[in-house]
Amino acid sequence: MPREYDVAVVGGGLLGSAIAWGLGRIGERVCVLDEGDIAKRASRANFALVWVQSKGLGMPAYTKWTVHGAQSWPKLAAELKVQTGLDVCLQQNGGFHMTLSDQELESRAEIFRKLRAQPSGVDYKVEILDHDQVKKMLPHIGPAVTGASFCPLDGHVNSLRTFRALHTGLARFGVEYKPEQAVSKILHENGAFRLTTAQGDIVAGKIVLAAGNANQVLAPMVGLEAPMGPTRGQVIVTERTQPFLPHPVSTVRQTDEGTVMIGDSKEDLLDDTVTNKAITSVMADRAQRMFPLLGRLNVVRSWSGIRVMPRDGFPIYEQSETCPGAFVACCHSGVTLAANHAYEVAPMIAAGSLDEARLGAFTAKRFHKTEARSSGYY
Repeated sequence: MPREYDVAVVGGGLLGSAIAWGLGRIGERVCVLDEGDIAKRASRANFALVWVQSKGLGMPAYTKWTVHGAQSWPKLAAELKVQTGLDVCLQQNGGFHMTLSDQELESRAEIFRKLRAQPSGVDYKVEILDHDQVKKMLPHIGPAVTGASFCPLDGHVNSLRTFRALHTGLARFGVEYKPEQAVSKILHENGAFRLTTAQGDIVAGKIVLAAGNANQVLAPMVGLEAPMGPTRGQVIVTERTQPFLPHPVSTVRQTDEGTVMIGDSKEDLLDDTVTNKAITSVMADRAQRMFPLLGRLNVVRSWSGIRVMPRDGFPIYEQSETCPGAFVACCHSGVTLAANHAYEVAPMIAAGSLDEARLGAFTAKRFHKTEARSSGYY
């Protein structure tokens, strides 16, 4: 088959866009096949955090990967601004995870004891702070706050502007973005891939499946797998107010535009057309207990969205043995890992092989080992 592109990326969200941007940056001929604005993007439910603390319990390699991603974010933000003129508003001066009881604080401390005890782990200098220590850095906390964990690598961005900057950058690299072209079929023959869409077929030498939860359906077409366990999250946004929150909190953050985002839910229900008022009430109550001044602000919007989530919560990066040139990428932390996808994963894909030393822990084969152990066969 005549190849129209070096690489076709299936999925135009933050994950697919970061990989495609990285491929375009090194001169690959790339197209991005996307559902377009009708897609149930993970971006609808993301909290725009560049977040390290607590990542990797049960998989030390994920801790290292996350730390590297956070450390690489300033480079990505700077390069996007030079290329596109768009400031993604990266603020990376450390972040907090608040606790509202002594039991919560102790449970938080126990997580980090376990993380530090893991072999081959990375110490990224998380501190457990009491109420008074937190108040010195965040003067507006309420008396209900018992303490917090603090990590200096944590931060946040404007996720929608990041999405726009990546797509602007794609166009300037000559990457072709093809919306409303969801992929329904993939064939591998004569060393190339033919992808069937409603707008016609696309032929490429390599493909990257970065379609979020839809990867579970697409991956088997090219001898791959993507065991997913999506969840629903709800988000609340308030009216704009004067700056009061100089650091992001894992469930509350003030955006560069002055609004306050609250997100503190995880549900198995996968209907994103409705919200659960009982859950949003609890979210709002916890946020107001952390920062009492939120009680005087009006809520301007709340919504729910479906999160991309591999079954065990850790990323999946895999290359096909039966269809060489096919890759799958799945992760929950599309914002945090964006720089890794652009600067690390994209060159591996261009070279035709994932680096086992860097990404070997993230193979989907781990799920077979887990299932075998639970069945008594491993």
